[in-house]
Amino acid sequence: MQIAKWALMATSLPIACFTLTSCSSPEHEPTEKYFLVSSNIRLPYWQTALAGLQHAAAEMKVKSDIAGPDNYDAKAEHSEFQRALAQKPSGILISAADANIMTPDINAAIDQGIPVLTIDSDAPESKRLFFVGTDNYNAGILGGHLVSKLLNGKGNVVIFTIPSQPNLKDRLRGYQDVFTERGGIKVAEVFDMKGDPTVAFDRAKQLLDTKAKVDAFVCLEAIACPEVGEVVNRQNMAGKVTIVAMDTDQRTIDWVQKGVVSATIAQKPWTMGYYGAKLLDDIHHHRPSQLGANWNQNPQSLFPSFVDTGSFIVDKQSVGTFVLANKAATSGQ
Repeated sequence: MQIAKWALMATSLPIACFTLTSCSSPEHEPTEKYFLVSSNIRLPYWQTALAGLQHAAAEMKVKSDIAGPDNYDAKAEHSEFQRALAQKPSGILISAADANIMTPDINAAIDQGIPVLTIDSDAPESKRLFFVGTDNYNAGILGGHLVSKLLNGKGNVVIFTIPSQPNLKDRLRGYQDVFTERGGIKVAEVFDMKGDPTVAFDRAKQLLDTKAKVDAFVCLEAIACPEVGEVVNRQNMAGKVTIVAMDTDQRTIDWVQKGVVSATIAQKPWTMGYYGAKLLDDIHHHRPSQLGANWNQNPQSLFPSFVDTGSFIVDKQSVGTFVLANKAATSGQ
């Protein structure tokens, strides 16, 4: 209950700020440009976030762009951030593949007077102004309760993750806390799939081929469970091995519809891109005199620490409604 209370407070402040300042209709310059920086930018997840950014940019009549490697590569993301920063954008949204690598880059942008917000994956030790995205710990809690229900409170679970990503660490902690509390579920393995879906495929196949005692596979990011679903389907194990995925890539949704993936935890990347851009624009036009001040410990801070964009479960019962809603939203953009 306390978490929900603070999430509400965190969300309400920027909404009020944006509503008030947007009433003043700031004049946008032709040179205004907002960047989204991530890794794996060709994934549907990031293309959806880009669509949100572009929609906001079209409304504001400003420019937008995405930068980052096509694969999971934290060092390449650093280089792409530097490329974006060299263009002196009006603001940057970034999902940090590795917070340790990206923190100096974020700090450099803030020191140059360029607002930076983190989305999806945070860099909490950096000077970023605040985080916009999923409450990842609560997403893990949500998934943990779901897995526990699907397994009737007992079983062995294998979790696929990327250990360097802060958002996945938070999700893992949520799952582990639920399993510890319930007591009957054991995490048999936390596997580093290294941001490579083929690695997830190979490990899932190896486990099933060797008849390892696996009752459920859990994926903490988008690209692993479509491959895990492929393995389970090929071995005719659908319904015998539970799969709980992350995000709503088309292959994941297809597996949910076919009953191979039991459910997936959906995020709102479009909202992250759209609302993140609106907030950056507001900060750009109402920039504080000390952008790099310690806002987290300022009792009269102009910014929250966190804006929760929400998450929810998509399973076989709700997937039809989700697909229809997604088509309607896409056609209306």
